[in-house]
Amino acid sequence: WNLNYGGIALMWRGGCIIRSAFLGKIKEAFDNNPGLTNLLLDPFFKKAVQKAQASWRRVAMTAVELGIPIPAISTALAYFDGYRHARLPANLLQAQRDYFGAHTYERVDKPRGEFFHTNWTGRGGDTAASTYVV
Repeated sequence: WNLNYGGIALMWRGGCIIRSAFLGKIKEAFDNNPGLTNLLLDPFFKKAVQKAQASWRRVAMTAVELGIPIPAISTALAYFDGYRHARLPANLLQAQRDYFGAHTYERVDKPRGEFFHTNWTGRGGDTAASTYVV
């Protein structure tokens, strides 16, 4: 879809409670880079998020410590953390799958398509993944 994201942001200005100064900045970001895939990649928003990050984390941490649910804030923080990392902890999921069902896993230090299994408990047999399709 060829959408005018900057124009869409400005639609929120008229008659809506979302009349943030950020709406103009959103329009600017998409005017400057129509192919922008994420506002976090725009220099203004990148700088703003970096500046607010420490406080953002303190708010989330305090809420967690006090048992106060803040799903929008904590989910946004998790999204930000996931977006800025080249490698995520999916390896933990792969390890669990291998432990419970011998599903094998790939290693980042080995060629793609080479699969491994670990005998996590010292019991049981081995597994092969010669027919595993990526």
